[in-house]
Parts: sequence; structure tokens; C-alpha cells
Amino acid sequence: MSNNNGFKHSHPSFSPINDSMLTRESWKIFQIMAEFVEGFERLAKIKPSVSIFGSARTKPDHPYYKLTEEVALALSDAGFSVVSGGGPGIMEAANKGAFAGKSPSIGLNIQLPMEQGGNPYQDISLNFRHFFSRKVMFVKYASAYVVMPGGFGTLDELAEILTLVQTGKTRRIPIILVHSPFWKGLLEWFKNTLVEEGTIDADDLDLVKVLDKPQDVVNAIFQHYEHRGFEPSAEEKEILLEL
Repeated sequence: MSNNNGFKHSHPSFSPINDSMLTRESWKIFQIMAEFVEGFERLAKIKPSVSIFGSARTKPDHPYYKLTEEVALALSDAGFSVVSGGGPGIMEAANKGAFAGKSPSIGLNIQLPMEQGGNPYQDISLNFRHFFSRKVMFVKYASAYVVMPGGFGTLDELAEILTLVQTGKTRRIPIILVHSPFWKGLLEWFKNTLVEEGTIDADDLDLVKVLDKPQDVVNAIFQHYEHRGFEPSAEEKEILLEL
């Protein structure tokens, strides 16, 4: 059949299924299951915990690194296990601060072709091949999310938790953006574009809190749980089972 331009319509060609590739794909399911099982078993014991995110590119002499270290130390000394991505930059600063504190420092490491290995400041270290199973672990046992300055990966994690809370697929937890000058432009875009266009509700802006000082981060988390415990309610546990 020809179109109006005289060219024949092309049809997609399909390659026959390679049995060895199909077998590898099928067995991949067990690798994914193993990541979930190990994560559930090892992280269920570290509550309450706070997940901290930020750029892998931040150098140890950068102010953001020091700020993250101070935030993590304050959280650790307040009784929160600190969970990071286990890598360099802000992740290392988070683990380093927690490692120096009273509570466990946890790294959820991911195998990436362009990034160096895990940092040495981890009391508990888990390794993942799949982003999606790792992201579930960040959310499932977190009492709060603390988001430091970062790039696409950090924005991905921020969008993930905002979406899960907004849609009721996980419980409402504090989502704290640290260092207001960095986040100002994004939050203005949320308000002036997303709300104005009707793609989010004005009330969705209340899902995030912007703070600058380490102790303010700790205080905000305690204030959120002031009239309830850190442990999820029975209803919230049911929600988390479907995460």
C-alpha cells in the first residue's frame, strides 16, 4: 500500500524470540526478588529512619557537603537512622555525618557504569542492580525525606515521593528541601506554572517544607510526629504493603 507521497508504508519486523535471552529475562525475576527480600529483612530493623538525597558530584570542600554532614549528624544523634544512596558527594556526606552519630548509617548502593563505588561510612550496606527496587527501599521505612541540592537523580527521588504521597500510595511523611536559595526557582515554578495550569492543586505545595538549618530539620520531623508515634498506623501499614 502506498501513501499520498508515493512511498510504501513500512511494517515493523519482529525477530524470533531467542530462547537463551528469554531464559535470562525469566531468571532476572529471582534476582529482583532477592533484592527486595534482603532489603525488607535488613531495613525493617532500622526504624525510625530518614532518607537523604543530593548530588553525587558535590566535593568534600563544598558548603553543601558540610551542611549535609551536619544535618545527618543532628538526625543520627536525635535517634534517626540515616539512609543515603551510598555513593560519593552528598550521599557520602550523609553517611559520614550519620556514621559519626549515635544511630546507624545505611547505604543503598547502586551499580552504575559512570560512578565510583560506595563510600566507607556505612554501618549497613546494601547493593542493588535495579533502580526501582532501590527506590522502594528509600520510601518503605522512611519517617522523612530530606532533599539536599542535586541533579536529575535527586529530582527523580523528589518527584517519586511527592507522587506517592499525593496519590495516597504511601503515608504522609515530612518532605524537607534544604537550602532555600537552591530550591526557590523550582518552587516558584510549581506555584506559578503547575498550580496555575491546574496540573497540581495549591494544597499540593504543602507537601514540602523548605529549611536551612540542621536543627530545624530535626525539629520539623519531630513536630510532624508530635501527636503520633513514628510507627505506621494499621491503615498505613496496609498502604505500605501495596507500595
